[in-house]
Amino acid sequence: MSLISKYDQPVPRYTSYPTVPYWQQEAPSQDAWLAAVNKQLADSSEISLYIHLPFCERLCTFCGCNKRITKKHEVEHPYIDAVLAEWRIYVRSLNQRPRLKELHLGGGTPTFFSPSALSRLLHGILRHADVADDHSFGFEAHPNSTTKEHLETLADIGFNRVSIGIQDFSPDILKLINRRQSEASVFRCVEEARAAGYTSINFDILYGLPTQQQSDIVNTITKVNQLRPERIAFYGYAHVPWVSPGQRAYDESHLPRGAAKWDLYVTGKDMLEMQGYKDIGLDHFSLPQDDLYQALDQGELHRNFMGYTTANTPVTIALGCSSIGDSWDTFVQNEKKVETYQQTLLFENRLPIIKGHQLNEEDQIVRRHILNLMCKGYTDWRRPEMRCNAVERAVHHWDDMAADGILRRSPYRIEVTNAGKPFLRNICLPLDDHYWRKKPENTTFSQAI
Repeated sequence: MSLISKYDQPVPRYTSYPTVPYWQQEAPSQDAWLAAVNKQLADSSEISLYIHLPFCERLCTFCGCNKRITKKHEVEHPYIDAVLAEWRIYVRSLNQRPRLKELHLGGGTPTFFSPSALSRLLHGILRHADVADDHSFGFEAHPNSTTKEHLETLADIGFNRVSIGIQDFSPDILKLINRRQSEASVFRCVEEARAAGYTSINFDILYGLPTQQQSDIVNTITKVNQLRPERIAFYGYAHVPWVSPGQRAYDESHLPRGAAKWDLYVTGKDMLEMQGYKDIGLDHFSLPQDDLYQALDQGELHRNFMGYTTANTPVTIALGCSSIGDSWDTFVQNEKKVETYQQTLLFENRLPIIKGHQLNEEDQIVRRHILNLMCKGYTDWRRPEMRCNAVERAVHHWDDMAADGILRRSPYRIEVTNAGKPFLRNICLPLDDHYWRKKPENTTFSQAI
């Protein structure tokens, strides 16, 4: 219990390093960003492509994503026009025709868009790209809005993965967080996805939701096991009402915290492992036959803004409002407001970059160490190119963590123990002291647990 009280603090999730609040005040120019992309693509044309589709018909109050709530579906077409205009700027600027290794539709609710609208969007993308033989195309699905036609349309285009937002199977909890979906709709969505040929299904499940108890976790994981998705993202609910005001919709006194939240996690984790799921890393589990576990086993697992992935491409191009692109040494983020995003592309014909960061040499070394810890469970600095001041400053913090049993230390290496896996974010934190000690005003990260 002492580990929980010691390490349950606000900590970044490290989907990037540096994390977004610490990025440079001045965004990279369009020319600088495109030059960084072309530099990384000099030896390989393979890219990952993320497309953010922000619209939802109803606000799920737990959600911290960038979204626009509307029932007006006429917004679909101007938004797609803008996304395709953004893609055309990229394809005109790239030195070679891109090859899509990974494509992900995130949101929002991608299936807010009609099957025909998604078909128009994706055929517009694929017209200017090749597709890798071992590609991974996936999308986020809300069971209520994902129809058989959606699933079949996307499967015909080459989609083979779907991530279904479950959260919890308790009707009372779903009502409290305004997630209006039934157990039957989830089972129907999985059955139709399997029939359409999807080979990897992911479930998103949350622990720490308001009023959630042990019995809710047991019930949810039991039903998950009936459906046997290949992958599971078992996230701790991040309560950040200063970022997502919708989270003020329920009484914070009903949120499990500290030891109570930890117990929910342990119950779910133990059940998943008893049912044959393997602990991949931070919050993620998969069946051993899934390629995510195979990548972990072979030391090829990668992590980016889309989560854990088998595709370690040199570049991620991100389309849509608020989306984040990555060329390893440069990050850029798009305009968050839908109207401004569309105006910039459809009337000004330029990339809507509003924020970014160009990584210096030490940033890149630290980023590699954090990816090693998140994806391999260890990192070392025997080689001179893996050494930097941040590692030297981190060592005494890791010595303390080794005494707590969450990692093992040797002269030039640390290795995360099984007891330390839930504290991966904390283990990465000592590497981040250059930025972390400059805590930005009005920014607080979610709790580690």
